[in-house]
Amino acid sequence: MGASTLKPGVVSGKDYDILMAACKEGGYALPAVNATGTNTVNAIMEAAAVNKSDVIIQFSNGGAQFFAGQGLPDGDQAKVLGAVSAAQHVHMLAEHYGVCVVLHTDHANKKLIPWVEGMLDHGEAFYKETGKPLYSSHMLDLSEEPIDWNLGECARILERMAKMGMSLEIELGVTGGEEDGIGGEFDESADNSKLYTQPEDVLKAYDLLSPIGSFSVAASFGNVHGVYKPGNVKLRPEILKNSQDLVQRSHNVGQNPLNLVFHGGSGSDKGQIKEAVGYGVFKMNIDTDTQFAFSEAVGAFVDEHPKAFKYQIDPEDGTPFKKFYDPRKWLRAGEQNMVKRLTEAFEDLGSKGKSIARA
Repeated sequence: MGASTLKPGVVSGKDYDILMAACKEGGYALPAVNATGTNTVNAIMEAAAVNKSDVIIQFSNGGAQFFAGQGLPDGDQAKVLGAVSAAQHVHMLAEHYGVCVVLHTDHANKKLIPWVEGMLDHGEAFYKETGKPLYSSHMLDLSEEPIDWNLGECARILERMAKMGMSLEIELGVTGGEEDGIGGEFDESADNSKLYTQPEDVLKAYDLLSPIGSFSVAASFGNVHGVYKPGNVKLRPEILKNSQDLVQRSHNVGQNPLNLVFHGGSGSDKGQIKEAVGYGVFKMNIDTDTQFAFSEAVGAFVDEHPKAFKYQIDPEDGTPFKKFYDPRKWLRAGEQNMVKRLTEAFEDLGSKGKSIARA
């Protein structure tokens, strides 16, 4: 454990800054894991506790809607209420898992700005009541819009968030593939310049946003959502180093002044992950791999007990199957395999055993 320690639970404000600094100084990053319900949320916190690592729990708009229940007639309202309900669940339990948790929402493009603002309405009420924000950070992904409009909206939203000690994640350049309906098309054969962020744009963001409050940058360096066959994703982590160097020179600040985010990390080469972390990446998103891990275990459980998912009682000998079709059994199998996959992520990112939460 480093010199800085924090109380276990959801972190924000200065504590968020301390955690990010610990990651960069320690040369490791935290997995930012997409969740969809209490099963996945609890598995993420269990994995963090088992590995003695801090962690980032995040929700896409669809994940938040699913948390609220897809039966709610107003889908837009469900996206807001689901995110609020999920955050309250994590606030209630995180400290008992004994690790620091960053609460975050994922990609929100132009049409989802009202979702972010709706969450901030609830967040401000929560802040007034508790003195802390509901979420540690939100993401605005306006990378498909003109950069000046993108950064102008980011500045406007950050002004509101900074008053509660929240951080904003922005995206410059387009991460290929698609995540919950958001993302750019990925042409496997083309050298798509949009997949590579320009350092000058990152400097422009730093100039505008750093006086307002805390922010992080999801800079695109060829990363792609989803898993593709080896060789099709051309990662160029040196783009991250070039952005850090330009900001450092321009503002005469210390090494790796930017908090950088690695989107589309599933299936990435472990060496390139390590290189990216060395350039100031403190957060790597993981969704595709944990989705598969959860489903893989559930499928294996069904294959092992096929009759239990067709009959309540064995038609041949009358054996009751309740102990197998009980959802707690196969959902727990999914959770356990998700914990196993996240253990690999903590190891790859170097965060295993490095939680700064004090006992």
